[in-house]
Amino acid sequence: MKMLLLLLFCYVPLPLIWSHNIMPIVLWHGMGDTCCNPLTLGFIIKILKNKLNDVHIYSVKMGQSFIEDMEDGYFLDVNEQIKIVCDKLKNDSRYNKGYNAIGFSQGGQFLRGLAQRCPQPPMHNLISLGGQHQGVYGLPRCPGIKSLCDKVRYILNTMAYREYVQKHLVQSQFWHDPMNETLYKANSSFLGDINQERSFNPSYKANLMKLNKLVLIKFLKDSIVIPRESEWFGFYKPGSNTILMNMNQTDLYQKDLLGLKEMQDNQKLDLLSYPDDHLRFDVRWFEQAIISTYLNVAI
Repeated sequence: MKMLLLLLFCYVPLPLIWSHNIMPIVLWHGMGDTCCNPLTLGFIIKILKNKLNDVHIYSVKMGQSFIEDMEDGYFLDVNEQIKIVCDKLKNDSRYNKGYNAIGFSQGGQFLRGLAQRCPQPPMHNLISLGGQHQGVYGLPRCPGIKSLCDKVRYILNTMAYREYVQKHLVQSQFWHDPMNETLYKANSSFLGDINQERSFNPSYKANLMKLNKLVLIKFLKDSIVIPRESEWFGFYKPGSNTILMNMNQTDLYQKDLLGLKEMQDNQKLDLLSYPDDHLRFDVRWFEQAIISTYLNVAI
């Protein structure tokens, strides 16, 4: 996501601090971004390689070009994207012993879908930076090409749960209308499925609970994600677009449909926050809070 301009604060690379063979890393970008934009994920890749001894990194790219990759972030069925990434990882022996994953914005819930649907090779730690795990109900400042954003906003506001739209507009697949929960649960082909709101799939819960850590980062001044509580599995109370519930108040948690309660009890669920807008964070914080804490994992 092009919002990921970070807060660079005169960043100077530090010397390599680990020499052992580090577990590979999978990155998944957000809406309006690409796998390798030098100002966003390309910059993150440089930081990771510098800090983790040239660790192997797969930054998810759909299509044959950066333009196709960005467009597919709007128009390629998320379910198909997850299958593509799963097949790629299965067919690459470098991931056989596991990998860590970092999702940026919508890439966070896509990687969670991957963890739930694709247990082999195993995902070790999943780090979600501003991911919308209970979906969104609003698109105030859509990043990316303005004409695409305007089109996306119109479709979501009028026809998000039509079958054709669900199949061909990525953002409709995590559009969560709290004023019509019945329609959402019946027709949300991605989020409603992985959140166990259409039918219960025991493997989804079991696979997510195999994670060593699920790390959810909420941006406290987020102006992109509505509501920002979604980044910690909170959302609006059903039937309201003003009353908010935190994760512990939701059916998802109380019925433990994904194992979040058990993961929290077992200290496998970490809730972090950063005091800025969507995907704006200091590099030093990223190095200390994320890289040193969760990515220094030997194969």
